Amino acid sequence: MRVLMISDVFFPRINGVSTSIDSFRHALAHRGIEVRVIAPAYPAPHADDERILRVPARRVPLDPEDRLMRGSALDETLSRLAAERFDLVHVQTPFAAHYAGLRFARQKRLPCLATYHTHFEEYLHNYVPLMPKAALRAFARALARRQCNALDGVVVPSSAMEETLVSYGVTTPLYRVPTGIPVEHFALACRSASADFRRRFDIPARAPLALYVGRAAHEKNIGFLLEALPHAHARIPGLMLVIAGEGPALPALRRQAAALGIVENVRFVGYLDRMRELPACYAAADVFVFASRTETQGLVLLEAMAAGLPVLAFSALGTREIVEPRRGAMPAPQETRAFGAALAELIEDVPRRRAMAHEARTFAQEWTTEACARRLAEAYRSVHARHASSQPRHERFITP
Repeated sequence: MRVLMISDVFFPRINGVSTSIDSFRHALAHRGIEVRVIAPAYPAPHADDERILRVPARRVPLDPEDRLMRGSALDETLSRLAAERFDLVHVQTPFAAHYAGLRFARQKRLPCLATYHTHFEEYLHNYVPLMPKAALRAFARALARRQCNALDGVVVPSSAMEETLVSYGVTTPLYRVPTGIPVEHFALACRSASADFRRRFDIPARAPLALYVGRAAHEKNIGFLLEALPHAHARIPGLMLVIAGEGPALPALRRQAAALGIVENVRFVGYLDRMRELPACYAAADVFVFASRTETQGLVLLEAMAAGLPVLAFSALGTREIVEPRRGAMPAPQETRAFGAALAELIEDVPRRRAMAHEARTFAQEWTTEACARRLAEAYRSVHARHASSQPRHERFITP
């Protein structure tokens, strides 16, 4: 099978969508599914293989991280592919990629599905603050309903997102396929790598350490973690917090740490390479903390758990499926004082953390890249078969 993936974002832009695309395209190749990716070109250097096609793109106003593919260039790229055989189009984002991908699929009489990665309803107000939240939510729901119902299938990373789209009025078939993780890679970090990480960022060897990994974006609710830290200090004055990630909220978070008087207890370590640096970061910490309410899955929770790191996180939307089983993770109070107290209690309870670490590693084994790729391949076959059966007999095609 040959699949054309189209996305408005990809590496070197770091986020969950880029990680998901890269993870799946490599894993699907091992299952005999060839994936071609169309994505924006970025000014930052990046290494591509022959299956990635870059489209000239322009800067997005007020958003230095992202690029918007030029419409004419995207159409030209798709025109060059018109003579190639594809079995399915997989759209990854709801912007230029959605409309161009759907148009290409219809012209070629191909099935088209999309992955609903982002719960836009919950955070658009952070980026369009002048519009009423209710109006933005209504717009996000209507757009999602219209876009999803134009497709042949929609991939959702969690049951919570499946329920959300159904509540919007989406009637297109939904396929629940989470993004998997390379479990063994995150489990390999050794004690020496952990010690090196602490030295690199001036973290005392014996200091209790909480960790957040992810984009430094407003919707991630990182400010909540900063506000909770002084409450944890009431019991553990030396507790430190590492924030690993880049993003538009970073300047405001630095100012907030200064205003709270916790600068000496917080380390903003920036972006860490997922495969080379991040495992040591996980290994150096004692507890992983997460306060986002907008995640459609929560990939970093699984990475932390694969590394044997206990998780204290909000059980909200997509993270519920990871947190609620309480197999290495525990749901966190959504109030800063109570969150700080829960964090301090978990840090102090060494036997409990050891038990959670063991449970976390076992739980993470159920979310491997290979297992999730198998589920996506099954979704592809289902969408392809349904689409083929709906075509007039003379227009049907059979995949070898």
